[in-house]
Amino acid sequence: QVRLVESGGGLVQAGGSLRLSCVGSGRTFDGDAMGWFRQAPGKEREFVAGSNWSGTSTSYVDSVKGRFTISRDNHNSAVYLQMNSLKPEDTAIYYCVADFDKSLIPSWWGQGTQVTVSS
Repeated sequence: QVRLVESGGGLVQAGGSLRLSCVGSGRTFDGDAMGWFRQAPGKEREFVAGSNWSGTSTSYVDSVKGRFTISRDNHNSAVYLQMNSLKPEDTAIYYCVADFDKSLIPSWWGQGTQVTVSS
């Protein structure tokens, strides 16, 4: 059974930081792009950050550039999202994803972790 399990969400004040972690199991992910999507209340799910299989190429939605950093550890089938200078508009459920291309349609999704940023 393929699983992606997120952790690290929580409640933080504006300007604070959180680090999300995601560990995959059930298959190898070291050949896949991995990343993060999020869905805020009343909004559509959106791509946040992605990393190619080696971590040498990353991409971000404009709203998080310069504040969020994605990294991965293929040995542990893990991907991380360091979130700094958090804003209330970053409040959302964050989903770990794997195996996607420029179409941004991942094959695998985690169950999500809640991030709430208070003003």
